Parts: sequence; structure tokens; C-alpha cells
Amino acid sequence: MAVKSRVDVLADLSDIDAGNVARCAKVLLRHPLLRPGGPDGDLLPLVYRYRVALQEMFASLLGYRLVVERRFARLYKAGPGRDATRGEPALSPRAYAYVCLTMAALTGVGKQVLLSRLVADVRATAAEAGVAVADDIGDRRALTAALRHLIGLGVITETDGSVAGLIGEATAEALITIHTDLLGQLLAGPLAEAESADELIESAASPGQLGTEHAVRRRLVENPVTLHADLPADEADWLLRRQRRESVVLERCFGLITETRAEGVAVTDPEEYLTDVLFPSTGTVARIALLALPDLLSGESGESEEDGEPRRDGRVPVTRAALREVCERLVAEYPAAWSRQATEDVDALVDSVTGLLSRLSLALPDGDGWLISPAAHRWLPQPDDTPTRPSAPEAPPEPGWSLFDEEGGV
Repeated sequence: MAVKSRVDVLADLSDIDAGNVARCAKVLLRHPLLRPGGPDGDLLPLVYRYRVALQEMFASLLGYRLVVERRFARLYKAGPGRDATRGEPALSPRAYAYVCLTMAALTGVGKQVLLSRLVADVRATAAEAGVAVADDIGDRRALTAALRHLIGLGVITETDGSVAGLIGEATAEALITIHTDLLGQLLAGPLAEAESADELIESAASPGQLGTEHAVRRRLVENPVTLHADLPADEADWLLRRQRRESVVLERCFGLITETRAEGVAVTDPEEYLTDVLFPSTGTVARIALLALPDLLSGESGESEEDGEPRRDGRVPVTRAALREVCERLVAEYPAAWSRQATEDVDALVDSVTGLLSRLSLALPDGDGWLISPAAHRWLPQPDDTPTRPSAPEAPPEPGWSLFDEEGGV
């Protein structure tokens, strides 16, 4: 099926309607579970109005299933696979485990449950699954974070009291209301088809019915940078042949702008709505990361001859010593520009900088160093203007006739 036929989902709509569909699609990409009272929940009526076009567009372009009812909309996106840069940083692995255990426990408790009963059911579920739990402050904090995450999704509500009572010395009671319609929509992975956690991760991240096409387009929509070197040969070939058409599709259907280079494609949201990590930004770590990029890409820092020498895929290897040297110099040259807390430990600062660059897909771990993406060149500083040679002053015009001269001259 040609790309044109997929864009034709919007072809029969007016410009206003097509713009509204693209706006709703962007909201669903950011909030796959849309509900009244939640983030951007006021757009749920608009999503319901354009549900047919949205369902067809997501299914054909990305292989995603979209369920829309008057009370909620749920976009079933693909999982991130083993990409360490994706996920909810506010939740620890332990808290993630408690989210899953709590969801399993909630399926059999009805509409309302006391917090103490829910905690007991969660621990019983953990024992049944062979997951070790401990009634200490760290474990209770992880469980509280999991419950707050489910509250944020709208799956449970604190009707009386608060889940924060779990952390206190004397556990306070609370009444929890379960919204079973949303609870049933949370799981996106094919649990019945997976026999292990690894198999579940792989199957949840597998491409849609169109295989290569869906896999590549999902990467473009969900990631800021897609390098040809990171793709399997068939996907890289598909993208090279279709990148101009894909630029039209992404802009028309999702309001995204693509920047195509020899090494790959960068995708940006001009409204920054889909941007979960802003860069450049105003924080100390973000500014140091930005100012460090020119030296890291040019190889002017570090003692290794390999620093700054691009590989065939365009990535530039950088050692930890080189990055530490750049960070130390920036901190020393502009001492008043940085947060003292962020710069007092240079090693921690290096970890923060590389963590940020990794989340931006600009740095890839490589042994005890990193590989800087060629996409980082787009943030290198450019002069505001190019100085030019002063031109010679123009000679004054020779005297001539004007309308005010008398006929025949003087």
C-alpha cells in the first residue's frame, strides 16, 4: 500500500478538520490513556469526534490500535524494547514491579478497597509470583510510588485518606476507589503469548503488520534521532528510499518536522509538545552539555588520538577523561554561571551530562566512554552574521538637470 493512500485518510477532510486530527494524534502520542480530569483530558470530546479517522490513521501508519469511548481513549503503542533511554524515570525497577503486582491484585477486589487490604493483597500476589517483598521503608516507598502512578493514570482514586500513609511510622488507613474500565485498558503487551519477561519485551516491541514500514516509522515518531547505522539493512534501505515521503507524512499527520542528513533523520516538534527532554535548556547540566559539544566533536580535548575522529557511521568516540577535562574547564572559566550543587562533584557532573545526552539519543555508551551522535552537530554554535569588507564610499553624483532648473541651465 502506497504512502499516498495513508495520507488520504486526511484527504477527504477540510484543512480545519485535518488539523484537528493531527492535533488529536499528537495528544494521544503523548498521553496514550486520555481521560477526563487527566492531562489534556479536555480534548477527549474532539478525539471522540474524529475517532474513525484517528483509528484508521494510527492503524495504517504505525500499526497501533486505538480504542475510543466517551469516557476515555486508549492508544496501544509498541513497547520500547531494550532501549535504556525510554521509560518513566520517576519509577524505580522496584516501583515498576509493584505497579504490575498492584494491577494484578486490583482485578479481584471490586469497586472499592481499604488501603490495608490492598497492601495485603499485593503482598499475597507477590508471594504467589515468587517476588520477594519486605516490610521496610524502602519497600513501602516503592509501593507508594506505584500507587501514585496508578492515581496519576486515573485507575484508582483516593476517596478518603491518602496512600502517603504507607510511609509513616503508623500506617494510616485510606479508602481506594478502583475505576475498572480504565484498569482493563492498561495492559498493552500480549501476556498470553509470552512465556517469559524477555519474550514479553520482545513481542511488545515487535513491528506491526507492515513490518519494516511500521518499525521505521515508529522510530521516527517516537525518537528524536534515527541513524541509518542503527537500523537493520532492510529498514535503512527503506528509509533512504522513502525519507522525503515520510517527511510529508509526519508533518501532515502529526505536525512533526524532519531534518534529513547523510547519517540519518532528526525529527522535531516545533511546538515542543512531544519533547519530553528540552534541549537546549537553562539548567546547569544542560548548558554545560551544550557548551561541551564543540570540543567533543572536534577532538580538541582528551589525550587519546581516537578522540574526535569520526567513525564510518559518523559517531565520534569520546573518553570519560576527555569529557571530564571539558567539564572542569567550563566550570573553572565561568564559576559564577553554574549551580554550586551541580558542579561541586565533577564526576557526578560528567554522569549527569552523559545521562542527558543519552536521553537525547546524542550519546551511546561505548566501553568506558561514549560515542557522540553526528546529530549533535546541529547544536554547534553559528555566528550571527558574517563580517564583510567595508566597501569604498560611493562618489557623489555629478550635477545634472532637475525640475527646478530654468530652461537652458545657468
